[in-house]
Amino acid sequence: MHAATPKITEEKYALLYCRVSGTKQAKQGHGLESQETRCREYAEAKGYQVEAVFPDDASGGGDFMNRPGMVALLSYLDAQKGKPYVIIFDDLKRFARDTEFHIKLRKAFASRSAEVECLNFRFENSPEGKFIETIIAAQGELEREQNGRQTLQKMKARLQRGYWVFREPTGYKYQKSGEHGKLLVRDEPAASVIEEALTGFAQGRFSIQAEVQRFLEDDPRYPARHVHPQRVTDLLTRPIYAGLIEHEDWDVSLRKGHHKGLISAETFKRIQERRAGVKKLPMRTDINRDFVLRGAVCCGDCGVPYRSAWSRGKRKKYAYYVCQTKSCESYGKSIPRDKLEGEFEDLLQHITPTETAFSLARKMFRKAWNQQLEKSQEMKAHIKKEIVATTRKSEAILDKIVATTNERIAASLEKRFSELELTKVALEEKLANQGKPVRPFEEALEHTLLFLASPWDAWKKGSFELRRTILKLVLTSPLHYYRNKGPRTPEIAFPFNMLNVDSRKDFEMVPRRGLEPPRPYGH
Repeated sequence: MHAATPKITEEKYALLYCRVSGTKQAKQGHGLESQETRCREYAEAKGYQVEAVFPDDASGGGDFMNRPGMVALLSYLDAQKGKPYVIIFDDLKRFARDTEFHIKLRKAFASRSAEVECLNFRFENSPEGKFIETIIAAQGELEREQNGRQTLQKMKARLQRGYWVFREPTGYKYQKSGEHGKLLVRDEPAASVIEEALTGFAQGRFSIQAEVQRFLEDDPRYPARHVHPQRVTDLLTRPIYAGLIEHEDWDVSLRKGHHKGLISAETFKRIQERRAGVKKLPMRTDINRDFVLRGAVCCGDCGVPYRSAWSRGKRKKYAYYVCQTKSCESYGKSIPRDKLEGEFEDLLQHITPTETAFSLARKMFRKAWNQQLEKSQEMKAHIKKEIVATTRKSEAILDKIVATTNERIAASLEKRFSELELTKVALEEKLANQGKPVRPFEEALEHTLLFLASPWDAWKKGSFELRRTILKLVLTSPLHYYRNKGPRTPEIAFPFNMLNVDSRKDFEMVPRRGLEPPRPYGH
């Protein structure tokens, strides 16, 4: 008799799949590492040769195709057709926590002739085995959805208590606090840049949103070099920068947050009022840093603001201001930019108060400062009345929202309710700060007095945006400039006239325009 031929067993190869629910678990815990260790021990005990490991640190919801690791595993199988593989999981919940996708994933492996084995569950192809498998998959889906619902409920409850729960906005970072848990705090230097941008728009330093955009792009402390216009809109309209919390998608109305705002609620309210009244213009390429006086200087012959232009010579380009009013005798006549701007700067250097007037102004500011402090109690009573009146209006609007069935009316009422809530928060903030100067008198007026003492110093050291602001503060109307005579005597804003400006240059006097005090240029 011949000896029996030994039976050749086909060697099997194993692919391990490990998954945790998020990147944080992968970095801070040992979930992936421990899963891989257990799966390798299982494969060794079964005599499988481990060929590759596919980790995932994202749940992907229910859809396994949203998991990079799982997509890579299926692609690997496609590239190794005909090779016998066993896919090993640590736990059935790592497979697919959704009944529909569980079945689809099982079919995806079956179509690739790959077997599936799990450390805590035995897959069977019998009707009973398939039934139990489906039940366990449905249980995993139920747990996932329940956990998701519970997480959303907790997030909403925390929002309602005045805490931000989403990704921190630019200018903020999360910091652990014993009293509050994770709390938003200022993230410098971005916080200071955003504060300056928002305050500048509220106070009129930036006339349009495009100027805010340019300011952010020019400041190296801001984290983005290119700022999209929509990003500027988001910065100007997010209550979170005023220390407020709101999330309309979850019906969380505007309320005071526990984090400290970069700006006050009053400043935020002023921004919304300005946005409602200021036409949104696109950024104009012809108003740029090459011509800082554009719009602030007009032709002395026709009174129309000069246009600006570059002229190309044989070797270089030349910058000009030019009148383009066809009926004007100066039509098409250009003035070199350096000449016009140089004469304006010479004029600006002579806007200087006398020492006596400056000393008097300081005393006047001090007196006004003290009077304002004395009125604080009276102001507190007035603000309290306003808060009560605003609260009553809000309650009345809320009753109307509950009573109406018309969606358009309800939407309009909800908008009005939000406006009243913002007004109420601003008033409460104002009441809390009443009689408490943010900084001492000398510190508060230091920059103002320095500017009044010499606007020229601020001009020569300032950025394009600051120079545009100085034009609005110093001039009450555009400066008239004659092509052959130079500038007329400018109409200087009230503070400088009050300080008895020493105009040592011999300019032609501007005739008065009536008894009504002039308004600052640009307002």
